[in-house]
Amino acid sequence: MNIIKENKLVVFGAGKIGRSFIGQLFSKGGYEVVFVDMNKFIVDKLNEKHSYKIVIKAEDEETILIENVKGVYSEDEELVVNEVASAGIAAISVGSQTIEKTIPMIAKGLLKRFEEFGETPLNIILAENMRDAADFFYGKIKHLLPYDYPIDQLLGLVETSIGKMVPVMRASDLLEDPLQVFAEPYNTLILDAKGFKNYIPDIEGLAPKQNIKAWVDRKLFIHNLGHVAVAYLGYMYDPDVVYLYEVLENKQIRKKVRETMQQAAEIVLAKYPGEFTRESLTEHIDDLLGRFTNRFLGDTIYRVGCDLPRKLGSHDRLSGAIKLAIELKLPYDKILHVLVCGAFFRANDENGGKLPQDIHFEKKFNEIIGLAFQQDIESLTFYNLTNRNIHCSVKEDK
Repeated sequence: MNIIKENKLVVFGAGKIGRSFIGQLFSKGGYEVVFVDMNKFIVDKLNEKHSYKIVIKAEDEETILIENVKGVYSEDEELVVNEVASAGIAAISVGSQTIEKTIPMIAKGLLKRFEEFGETPLNIILAENMRDAADFFYGKIKHLLPYDYPIDQLLGLVETSIGKMVPVMRASDLLEDPLQVFAEPYNTLILDAKGFKNYIPDIEGLAPKQNIKAWVDRKLFIHNLGHVAVAYLGYMYDPDVVYLYEVLENKQIRKKVRETMQQAAEIVLAKYPGEFTRESLTEHIDDLLGRFTNRFLGDTIYRVGCDLPRKLGSHDRLSGAIKLAIELKLPYDKILHVLVCGAFFRANDENGGKLPQDIHFEKKFNEIIGLAFQQDIESLTFYNLTNRNIHCSVKEDK
């Protein structure tokens, strides 16, 4: 028979954030960490080693050994359900395209937990870069549970603001050790204090906030926005540039990135005047720019800028900020500048490849406006291309 293990964390997703961030915090906090993943090779390696290494990339490099871990293959339904039913806490870090696939298994785990242990709440940390992640998850899982299941009493959905930067691992690094993961030193997990149904774990690095939506928007519209600003402006200036720190060594581009982030900060400040101050957001911007220039992390403009359909999407970091600026009647020209540069972003990975969705985006982009650019580039409202530099201007409303 199962027993609830209060010091057990079940994490859906043994990827970069799952291992380098969530797994690290809870393992160091005395928890057993169980990773549920669809990559059987990684699961088998976790069960072979029961540990993995995190290499902290900074001037003083540090290697951290994470122990007391194991893996469960996501296709092994009975094992996954039992792990969820007996967990002290759970987390999801699988990405927006996979999260829906995890929900049915979690629903079965909640039902088994209810059958065996009665009204024992389970908190789930939603370690995803999603706005309104709790509402999304709640809407999906509610329909998979019986009408009389007391979901509002037994399920805590804890939104987060994931600020940790983890670069793409090179093939040679993964060949050396497929379980190791590189990460920056930053290790603070901002999460929703109101999302917990019982106590908040006493774990170093957890930073509960009362207004999580403000902090999620700060992450999306300043951190994520600033990140792609470096990638898109950097690529437009020099398509051969590889690393973020190389872009920011150019003082002119660094100035443009900072001004864009400051424009976004004014939007966030206007939206949440009681949560932030201009001074605190300026300090945050300067801290981020320092982290973006961490050459030891080896973060590439490809990693930061790729997945164009999502990052240029209507509710994401750039378009979402512009919509909010329009709502608040605030300037957004610098953000629009970055959005336009993003449409021309064509960086490749280390093997010269691209994500399938980016190949499709480029094809559709060329079909829609490529011919217009060739025929009469000056006629386009927002574009004026000169020596690979884009200058944007927004016509004033008449």
